[in-house]
Amino acid sequence: MFSDLNLNGCASLFKWRHFLPEIIVLNVRWYCRYSLSYRDLEEMMAERGVEVDHSTIHRWVLKLDPRIGQTSRPHLNQTNDSWRVDETYIQVKGVWKYLYRAVDSMANTLDFMLSAKWDGRAAARFFRELLKATHTQTPRVITVDKNAAYPVAVEALKADETLAAETELRQSKYMNNVIEQDHRNIKRLTKPMMGFGSFHTARRTLSGMEAMSISRKGQAKEISQGDSVSQVKFIEELFGISA
Repeated sequence: MFSDLNLNGCASLFKWRHFLPEIIVLNVRWYCRYSLSYRDLEEMMAERGVEVDHSTIHRWVLKLDPRIGQTSRPHLNQTNDSWRVDETYIQVKGVWKYLYRAVDSMANTLDFMLSAKWDGRAAARFFRELLKATHTQTPRVITVDKNAAYPVAVEALKADETLAAETELRQSKYMNNVIEQDHRNIKRLTKPMMGFGSFHTARRTLSGMEAMSISRKGQAKEISQGDSVSQVKFIEELFGISA
């Protein structure tokens, strides 16, 4: 079904591991898909006769999450040209950081970016990343809230012709409900963690969570929204695991 996926480097990911790749990927997938702690997964594995420490599962997640995000992107369906952009808050070492996120008008994920800053420069950097993504298209309209950083960012991008001059910036909290509702899934997943230990850990973990959310929405080719079987198959194929 997903035979065209790039499987280069899969073998090295699991080399010298004491657990089967299927067990490793299962734990990573569950952690990024459901509201579970590492200790929850340790207990769930113990019930199935698999003894694995929660710290080991943590290392698996940090190792494999970025790969899920990177390798799934070339297989995403094209999103539309109506962007919804907003930021939410993620706690890192007891300090709130800013998670920029964007979806289209159908709530399909465009991208995310974790930032220590909440200003025009950070917003502009996020827009540049969105425009470089292969599954996005140049926006006809960008809907944001009343954050003053967004007009500054858009003006800067139009000035250097990164963004088309005719792109409309629409500041409306009411019309941005789509992205605000979409934040809830990420907040639900990160709640059991009670904050991340480092910026590096947060960025890598969020990469896998966002990728799993994209899969759940049915954004990858040959996956339908609500079809959990094809979603599982897709993630397994990313790591070269046969069902």
